Amino acid sequence: MKRLILCASVVAISACQGAEERELYTMQYQEDRPSVEITTTPTKNAYFGDLHVHTKNSFDAYITGTRTTADDAYRFAKGEAIDNGAGDMIKLAGPPLDFYGVTDHGEYMGVVAAMDPRTSKDPLKDTETAKSIFGLWGGSHEDRMNAFLAVGTTIVTGEEIEDIYDHEFIDSAWAFNVNAAEDHYEPGTFTTFAAYEYTQMNVIGSVEDNLGATNLHRNVVFKDRAPTRLFSTLDSTNPEDLWQWMNGQRSEGLDVIAIPHNSNASNGQMFATAMTDGSPLTMDYALNRMTNEPIVEMTQIKGTSETHPLLSPEDEFADHELYEILVGMPNEAQKVPGSFVRQSLAIGMRIEEETGGNPYAFGFIGSSDTHVSGPSISEEEHFGKFSHDTGLEQRGSIPPGGAAEWGGDAERAALEFIASGQYGASGLAGVWAEANTREHIFDAMRRKETFATSGPRLKARFFAGNGISEDIMSSATLLDDAYANGVPMGGELTGGESSPGFLAWAMQDPDGYPLQRLQVIKVWSEGAQNMEAIYDVACAGGAAPDATTNRCPDNGAVVDIATCTTNDETGVSELKSFWTDPNYQAGQKAAYYVRAIENPKCRWSTWDAVRNGTPPNPEMSATVQDRVWSSPIWVNP
Repeated sequence: MKRLILCASVVAISACQGAEERELYTMQYQEDRPSVEITTTPTKNAYFGDLHVHTKNSFDAYITGTRTTADDAYRFAKGEAIDNGAGDMIKLAGPPLDFYGVTDHGEYMGVVAAMDPRTSKDPLKDTETAKSIFGLWGGSHEDRMNAFLAVGTTIVTGEEIEDIYDHEFIDSAWAFNVNAAEDHYEPGTFTTFAAYEYTQMNVIGSVEDNLGATNLHRNVVFKDRAPTRLFSTLDSTNPEDLWQWMNGQRSEGLDVIAIPHNSNASNGQMFATAMTDGSPLTMDYALNRMTNEPIVEMTQIKGTSETHPLLSPEDEFADHELYEILVGMPNEAQKVPGSFVRQSLAIGMRIEEETGGNPYAFGFIGSSDTHVSGPSISEEEHFGKFSHDTGLEQRGSIPPGGAAEWGGDAERAALEFIASGQYGASGLAGVWAEANTREHIFDAMRRKETFATSGPRLKARFFAGNGISEDIMSSATLLDDAYANGVPMGGELTGGESSPGFLAWAMQDPDGYPLQRLQVIKVWSEGAQNMEAIYDVACAGGAAPDATTNRCPDNGAVVDIATCTTNDETGVSELKSFWTDPNYQAGQKAAYYVRAIENPKCRWSTWDAVRNGTPPNPEMSATVQDRVWSSPIWVNP
């Protein structure tokens, strides 16, 4: 629903420039939505979605060329083609998604688009900030970029720019996004969520140094209805204040969760061992955080946050899509402890021993962080994060200037501007839910029965129970038995004197590449030391893991990087295993999760090079092995 008002009276807009009409939106819920009979499945179905999507209402997406709206984003998720902002039509890889949430930055939502004098009639276009950014005073390109960076700086500091911090207009942009979610919600077929991004960043050095910032962003997702005004870093840069606001929304009947993302670029701060003000963590902090942040984004286009080779030197798959950039700066010396989820599971259990509460007992999802309204999740047809990423030379996958070979510019190309070369074709959120509705999918996220994929629609299931035995593998009622005698991913189990039985299960994307191996990863704490162990529990071809190394033998999968052909017959479509922990210790608290890994294939940058008839960039990985992660199960003493 929209309304037109004359000469809106808003803070710091001193003149109405001829009393122009201003278009504003108010929230319109579908009170009369047709009743649909929903069929529920007690053993649950897998649903795939994306809960990290930006449109032109995000300040950074608009300034980089995006012109699509939340309405366009939902059409993309349903399978329609949209314009990426550079004149290229983009389309979702694979069938339509099951659920979707547009998460434009809450700070100045919609304002930069309204400031553009080329298209806008809103009074915001006449502000001094608008004139600075869009060059109406004849300033240089550098002056305009500095003016735009000033907008980003206020998001870091929380000190708003007065002439564009227009609450009424921001409320209207938020209402537009909420209305789009309402319009596209089809219970039982396609689920939408009202959502936005809380864009917290901590500055590195001083603001004047302009050295960049740490990524502490959260995506805030509402179960059904949403408030008329959102809470952003311009209200407070302290996430604990965000949680208190969320608690208040919940007390008013508006259930909501926040999902941290890109902990890999947080410089060790996302999973810190102290509260925001530096004081020791408390049980109240832990419980408050888990109430509000039950799941985290494991993977997205800006890299994977599972682990790092420096933290997991014995994990040969720890280098998957590493992202070595903090916000606004390359930083090879960034802190990795506290930035990755695997080790933070151990940290959380240690904190629980000290305080009685675990702030890091989270489940996993993936999402994209697309800034063109739709996720680029296919290696073969990757179109990147921003509209300019479709230029192969811009994203560093082909030699610059039409050259046939790489010279000394390969590394520069891999790190160009905002590190497009480090972006991955990732990722998606997976949930196990009884039906495709807001209620069922949101409840699955709250109970952490979720999984993350690095792009393909891989499925993972994981159960643990003292009553689960090897007989379950031949049971005609396997899933019923698993739920009856154990707990699914995201659950907690009281351990006995011997290891519980684990059921690990992964399934290939029907349109993707076959699976190579299925793993169970165990995480625990010994004193101040984070501990982990990796067990291959099922191997392609029926081979058994080596009893000493706990690893599958090489299945002979290869990739011809000159043509991107693969020998898919070496992999399998499904891997399933009953497993018990050979090193189980009664009385030890541990977290376990599943990771399943595909056969190798060409990375998107190699596909670009093959089509261009040039060698892949030697500074980029030539191949990739996509994967799926289940949320953990915690076995308690």
